Amino acid sequence: MKRRVFLKATSAAAGALAFPAIALGQQYKTEYKMSTVVPPVFAWGKGGEIFANLVRERTGGRINIKQYPGASLVQGDQTREFSAMRQGVIDVLCGAPINWYSTVREIAVFTLPFITPDHKSLDAVLASREIMDEYFGLVRKAGAEPIAVGETGFRQISNSKRPIAKPDDLKGLKIRVVGSPMYGEIMSGMGANPTFMSWADAQPALASGAVDGQENPLEVFMVGKIHTLGQKFVTKWNYSNDILLFAIAGSIWQSWSAQDQGIVRQAAQDAAREQIGMVRKYFAEDVEKVRALGVEVNVPTPAEMSAWQAANRGVYAKWKAQVNPGLISKIEQVVAQSRKG
Repeated sequence: MKRRVFLKATSAAAGALAFPAIALGQQYKTEYKMSTVVPPVFAWGKGGEIFANLVRERTGGRINIKQYPGASLVQGDQTREFSAMRQGVIDVLCGAPINWYSTVREIAVFTLPFITPDHKSLDAVLASREIMDEYFGLVRKAGAEPIAVGETGFRQISNSKRPIAKPDDLKGLKIRVVGSPMYGEIMSGMGANPTFMSWADAQPALASGAVDGQENPLEVFMVGKIHTLGQKFVTKWNYSNDILLFAIAGSIWQSWSAQDQGIVRQAAQDAAREQIGMVRKYFAEDVEKVRALGVEVNVPTPAEMSAWQAANRGVYAKWKAQVNPGLISKIEQVVAQSRKG
């Protein structure tokens, strides 16, 4: 009898070692809430959807991530996503750090004007182990586990009034920008009147003429049918391209087994790779497709691009000093090296 009890106890102990999450009673939530600013019709939202589906499939439904597009968990105000994650309202982030500037300024290093002027330089930065290790350390310090990086896309400017070929052409235009003071200073430094508002509020404002223009990747312009909101002129100036950060709230990450952490991280990296492919495809075709909508598109010459960059040097220097000068200097070095090749 004692032998039988001993064997059962031994078997139970072995089971606990083999299946720690189950045997030790580790509790997983029935749903993990993920915030995205846009729905899956956009590459950004689609990346979040792919990620959630891969996690669900690869964990056999053990980890169920549900996507909440439109930043609906924070009433459409994407600037509140990171703070809401800290408060336990959001479990998973698939978003752009520029939106969280007011909460975690130090991780907005990729958004300075023209810091990565093309995909070659951006790819070189994202491939740098030193830069990304330091960056991920900042995200962890802020309270989240970074698991993958996608791309939101180069931001272009559109308006309803006139072609924009040089900085002076922005004077007097009311331009909607996301909630980053830096983006506001970029616009005001060239004579525009920046207006901060969520994307949900921006669309009726554009339609009514309350604002003259906006800046977003041309994917957003096409999929969101921004040309129907009176936007007749586009300039493809590639002035900013934020990353798309996949991250898990720190407390949630720690509640998962090491095996599940590995599954989730790999799923995010697979989703990010596919999401970047979608963004790059849009970028390669956007000028032709936007022109087909009857919109005038200006693609600056190298000399015109230099003028845009020169007009933003003051803003760049100020925000480099305020955001993270050490890490930004390392990014600049990698970008300079990439442009020599």
